[in-house]
Amino acid sequence: MKKIILLLIGLSIISCKDVKKGFNDGYNDARGNKEKITLHVFDGGKIIANKLDLFSEDTTYSGQSKTLADAFYVIQHPKGNLIWDGGLPENLVGMQEPLTLSGGAFTVSRKDSVVNQLKAIGLTVENFKYIALSHSHFDHIGHANVFKNATWLVQENEYDFFTNDSAQVKRADIYNMIKELKNVQKLNGDHDVFGDGTVVIKSMPGHTIGHQVLYLNIGLEKPLLLTGDLYHFDENRTYKRAPMFNYDIPMTKKSMEAFEAFAKEKNADVFIQHSQEDFDRLQTLLKK
Repeated sequence: MKKIILLLIGLSIISCKDVKKGFNDGYNDARGNKEKITLHVFDGGKIIANKLDLFSEDTTYSGQSKTLADAFYVIQHPKGNLIWDGGLPENLVGMQEPLTLSGGAFTVSRKDSVVNQLKAIGLTVENFKYIALSHSHFDHIGHANVFKNATWLVQENEYDFFTNDSAQVKRADIYNMIKELKNVQKLNGDHDVFGDGTVVIKSMPGHTIGHQVLYLNIGLEKPLLLTGDLYHFDENRTYKRAPMFNYDIPMTKKSMEAFEAFAKEKNADVFIQHSQEDFDRLQTLLKK
């Protein structure tokens, strides 16, 4: 129990609702061939932010609390499978009651492991070519080490920040959750994962030094944009509020501007990964 508490205290947040739906669609590649891409969304845990004021630079949310979502995503592509984000630490799986952290800021829980959830779609961790994390906070890297045979797609500055010699000591809780990822492809900006425009990692720093979001153009009525932790809930997007614990708040605001310009350019449907409301909306979309 002490190890779990030490692992979680003082880091950023986030939570979830049971979401496990997939859809099949397609895209036309450069040769005009129809290929199938499948997206699945899974439950990576749940966090209740008991002190929501941490999610703004001022006292806007003083005295408020909110349940936040924490999902991870699987994209099956003809050129390989990608897992996006890693949920909360799997040490939480099997705990009888949610864990309230010291100080009472957050209450966390996770119901199921990634291995067990992948069984529902007939996959194992060995079936993945890539793993990409929006950023290296505890609620996004919970099962990262399980994918040690996959290639980790990570911004070079993010990798250096969380794996350097000093970080291995000062941020050992984070480092230990990603240290098995030895097959590393370091990025410096945006990256088209499969080379066809369907799955694109977009660099959006600020929440962490190498934070990134995911663009999916996979045959729906509109492309999708998964926000990582650029925003945590709708009000923060509307009013461009940044959590006080961000790595660089001015950098975050610049990324917000770039994100919104890109979303408008692509007419993309934005899904805030930690918004419970957006998870409900995504479920509805996937059922169509």
